[in-house]
Amino acid sequence: MDRKWKWVLSSGALLVIFLGRMTTALEVPLDPKVLEGLPQPPTITHQSPKDFIIDPRENILIYCEAKGKPHPSFSWTRNGTHFDVEKDSKVLMKPSSGTLVIDISGEKAEAYEGIYQCTARNEHGTAVSNNIFIRQSRSPLWSKERKEAIMVQVGVSLVLQCRPPAGLPPPIIFWMDNNFQRLPQNTRVSQALNGDLYFSNVLLDDTRNDYICYARFPHTQTIQQKQPITVKVLDMDAINETVAALYNYTNNLFVDSPSGERRPSFMAPLGRSSTQMALRGGVLEIECIAEGLPTPEVSWYKESGDLPSSRMSFHNFQKTLKIADVMEADAGDYRCTAKNSLGSAHHTIKVSVKAAPFWISAPRNLILAPKETGILTCRVSGDPKPQIAWSVNGVPIENSPKDTSRKVEDDTVILSDVQTGSSAVYQCNASNEFGYLLANAFVNVLAEAPRVLTPPNNVYQVITNNPAFLDCASFGSPIPTITWFKDSQTSILNRDPYVIHNNGTLEINVAQSLNSGKYTCIASNNLGTRENHVYLEVKEPTRILAQPEYMVVQRNRKAVFECKVKHDPTLIPTMNWLKDNGELPDDERFLVDTDSLTINEVTEEDEGTYTCVMNTTLDQDSASAMLTVVEEPDPPTDLELTDQRERSVQLTWIPGDEHNSPTQKFLVQYEDLLHQAGVWHNLTEEEGTKTTAHLDLSPYAYYSFRVLAVNHVGFSQPSQPSRQYRTNPAAPDVNPTDVHGVGTEHNNLVISWKELTGLQSNGPGLQYKVNWRQKDVEEDWLSETVANASKYVVSGTPTFVPYEVKVQAVNDYGNGPAPEAVVGYSGEDVPISAPESVQVLVQNGTLAEVHWEPVLTSMVRGRLQGYKVSYWRERSLHQAEAQQEEQQVLLFSGNRTDGRLPGLKPYSLYTLNIRVVNGKGEGPPSPNHNFETPEGVPGPPSFLRIKNTDMDSLTLEWGPPQDNNGRLTGYTLKYQPVNSSNELGPVEEMMFPANETTVILADLKYSTRYKFYFNAKTIKGSGPTITEEAVTIMDEAMKSDQVDLATQGWFIGLMCAIALLILVLLIICFIKRNKGGKYPVKEKEDAHQDPEIQPMKDDDGTFGEYSDTEDHKPLKGSRTPSNGTVKRDDSDDSLVDYGEGGDGQFNEDGSFIGQYSGKKEKDTHEGNESSEAPSPVNAMNSFV
Repeated sequence: MDRKWKWVLSSGALLVIFLGRMTTALEVPLDPKVLEGLPQPPTITHQSPKDFIIDPRENILIYCEAKGKPHPSFSWTRNGTHFDVEKDSKVLMKPSSGTLVIDISGEKAEAYEGIYQCTARNEHGTAVSNNIFIRQSRSPLWSKERKEAIMVQVGVSLVLQCRPPAGLPPPIIFWMDNNFQRLPQNTRVSQALNGDLYFSNVLLDDTRNDYICYARFPHTQTIQQKQPITVKVLDMDAINETVAALYNYTNNLFVDSPSGERRPSFMAPLGRSSTQMALRGGVLEIECIAEGLPTPEVSWYKESGDLPSSRMSFHNFQKTLKIADVMEADAGDYRCTAKNSLGSAHHTIKVSVKAAPFWISAPRNLILAPKETGILTCRVSGDPKPQIAWSVNGVPIENSPKDTSRKVEDDTVILSDVQTGSSAVYQCNASNEFGYLLANAFVNVLAEAPRVLTPPNNVYQVITNNPAFLDCASFGSPIPTITWFKDSQTSILNRDPYVIHNNGTLEINVAQSLNSGKYTCIASNNLGTRENHVYLEVKEPTRILAQPEYMVVQRNRKAVFECKVKHDPTLIPTMNWLKDNGELPDDERFLVDTDSLTINEVTEEDEGTYTCVMNTTLDQDSASAMLTVVEEPDPPTDLELTDQRERSVQLTWIPGDEHNSPTQKFLVQYEDLLHQAGVWHNLTEEEGTKTTAHLDLSPYAYYSFRVLAVNHVGFSQPSQPSRQYRTNPAAPDVNPTDVHGVGTEHNNLVISWKELTGLQSNGPGLQYKVNWRQKDVEEDWLSETVANASKYVVSGTPTFVPYEVKVQAVNDYGNGPAPEAVVGYSGEDVPISAPESVQVLVQNGTLAEVHWEPVLTSMVRGRLQGYKVSYWRERSLHQAEAQQEEQQVLLFSGNRTDGRLPGLKPYSLYTLNIRVVNGKGEGPPSPNHNFETPEGVPGPPSFLRIKNTDMDSLTLEWGPPQDNNGRLTGYTLKYQPVNSSNELGPVEEMMFPANETTVILADLKYSTRYKFYFNAKTIKGSGPTITEEAVTIMDEAMKSDQVDLATQGWFIGLMCAIALLILVLLIICFIKRNKGGKYPVKEKEDAHQDPEIQPMKDDDGTFGEYSDTEDHKPLKGSRTPSNGTVKRDDSDDSLVDYGEGGDGQFNEDGSFIGQYSGKKEKDTHEGNESSEAPSPVNAMNSFV
């Protein structure tokens, strides 16, 4: 293997990536296999804190633990001199450790106070611990003192001093009463940082005899109590009454200022400014306590910048400003302002920030190979600037043996060209007046061949597009060079997509599937080479394709969340569903499927956020959606009636729970217990944001109200009914509606109306006063009063005259409003007159116009509805006898005096009359009026027959049209031959008089097909054409030639051979079809379908063979009716059908315009091949 790598290096095929030499920070690996047999100077791993306060009731435990190879030995100094542990029976050092256990039972802990330092050494160097200052915690008693009552005037300020004994550490102060209850504090009464209790102004309620200051010492968990303080607050009257009695005690009477209102002034700190120092990294607490009446409020701001909001907090009712993790930028002037209604006071606290030494860069252990160079750096900062002192193996460096390879420059030690055996531990001590820092850093001179610490054949799996990290942890001295290979061939450069880190790890920024494979790392230095193989597998990411969606579901219905996922097939996925980031409830209603979550019969407790989480061993994806459960709102409650008036009332209510669907509106309903008990009616609607409704009421009703809430889901249940509310009777407010006056007989008038409801009656005794009079006639109103009725009949009226009618509501309390008059008419009678001056103007053979004079209104005797025109055909003008047809009727509106009569037949005699129509019926008819229609073109001949067909002649017979529509002037015949390829020959034309019905056509070609076109004419033109076809018979000589050919032996043999061959082919085809196979031709078609091989059509839509595209009629025994279509008669002996491409009609001059559509398309058989088995008969015919 070594030879292989030498060859690779010598050939230049490998670009080696050298990691930078970590001479200043090479770490010794913690792998036990590496540490075994590896020499190492001592390193302190655990020690007690610098300032160590002990509990005198417990043994003293001073920690000192260290590691090294070989394991170090330990010793101690106390107050700068050697501490002989073995000579003190109370002191024990733990085995393989430097930790001291001091038994102080029977001894005073003060005897062991002092400054301790631990030393750990082996043959490669010496490490030392911090100076550990051991002090005993103390909780001294309060000194005895006589406390007399403090008497103060109401409104003045007061300070109750605590002055606790000095303890170690300082005690925690709080004020309580005799019942061990904390004294209440607020903006007026508060405790200062030093423990004193400050009163900005005293009240009479502050009088009490149990103001007690307590000090709790945390190490000993003891509480010391100060003597209770008595405070008596007196007003001016009490002072004047007792001043004589208290005269001997005026020293205890504190009246520092008037008891009236005053501006604020500061009690602590005093003066206009003060100073305070804080240490970097510590806590700054500054306070301002002010007195005044009213009690002042305190506020803070920094004059030279903003307060550090993220590290700042206010305490003690804004009187204390606390800043944590103090920084140099926190230095400056802080101004506190005390303010009340009479004015303000200001105090400035000048804060300075100092700093004990702190690390910028602590020295780090060095592992160097012989002849290498290393640097130890000890960079610190502080205020004042720290002093730096170096030691070697615990001895000040200036007192240690001279070493030419070592050079000290302030905070740096430079080691050059180190030698084996020059290992040592260096100490850096940085100190100023606020503290010190001590750091140990060893220099270990080693010569070690490379070792690869990463386990071999590791398999790394990573998701596509994520970074991949392939480890190659190594150790060696000198530091090994790391080289990476992929698939044992390609060297990896330190560039995209690869990054080789200083620790040998290979990073692939964005891993792709092509990055999968085997990777080899090589660790080498001048003492040897080691290699390791790892494998990378790049997997497809897990992705949620269909995320769950936000759902709003009605209660008791089903909610379904979908969560469809795509993942790498080699990874095993696990689907979890969460509700509000917790587990799903243990409920059988929750059904988890492979890609969905179903919640049946949802309830309000099911609301929340549901998350589907798809986990694999490498990644996960999640998606969330909310479920909102809605239902009908709860009914409103607490209905109250307020603002009660004669015709209105105010209704208020409290809405019920909306159940996640906002209320859209409130529906107010009422029940009238007087008129319709048990029936609820809608009264009004209010917006969903309102809770009151102004209700307009009707008199004479016993109301109860209820309210329903409506949201998107539906209506709530009705609320409980309100209390009953009765309104007093009154005269009607409205009159009946839908008032009409209509006669049902020619001499009456029926007045009708819609009755009032019980609620509209407004009182008892409801009746209707009916009024009527003839319109436009000077008459008085006639009236009649009725009850429980909706109509009244007035008899003896003239026929169809206008009346004014009105109906008024009346009850026991008065009449309703004055009603409006409505115009109606008395009954109608049939008309007594017919329209006059009837005239008919014939437009053409099928259309005429009729005109008339309108009937006088007085003769109509009713509401004119229109004019009825009746007309009928008497006969055709060329017929002598009448053949009357069914009568036709047209109705024209009453404002018309003319109309059109469509659909007439030409050359006919018609009769008509007109009647006027009203609501009662029809009037008498006008006298009958006759008119004639002019001639038109005739209908088609009734038939065209072909008889006596011969070789060169045939006979045509025809019948006249059924509808001549005038006087016939003759017939037109056109005919033309049709050859075997369906091409049309020249057209021959013949004219015949109207009285002829037959003709013999001679000089025709034998064995030829002819097509005939035939129509009739009047003076108006030619009528529709009918067609027929016929074939002349074959010549006798040709018949004999054909017979002779058919009787020839060679011809018969040929036909038999062909028939036999076709039969064999048919048998084979039938066998293949029965087996499910295809004919070779069909297979060829299926394999090579040509889009051009399709049934071919002409532009007019016909196939490329002779066919009739218009009427699809047989060639014989057919006729063309008047509508242009052709119907087949009972004869089925027609020849093969031929078609036309045109209309087959003549121009006005008789010329023929129809032509045969088709020339036969070439190669039509290519588009008409069939997979069907051919008929043997057809196959034979194809050879004839």
